[in-house]
Amino acid sequence: MLGRTVARHGHNSARYVRGFGAAVIAVAALITAANAGPARAADPAPPVQQSVQAR
Repeated sequence: MLGRTVARHGHNSARYVRGFGAAVIAVAALITAANAGPARAADPAPPVQQSVQAR
């Protein structure tokens, strides 16, 4: 005889709660990752100017 394909009654709510909790954590992780940008220098150095000598 094959295994049951229908879940037993009474256990669905716990499964939905775990699934919903996992979804909330996944969305929070995605939002956090999207907002984390590359680090920026606090005081960027001015560009170095090179003098060009004419011949």
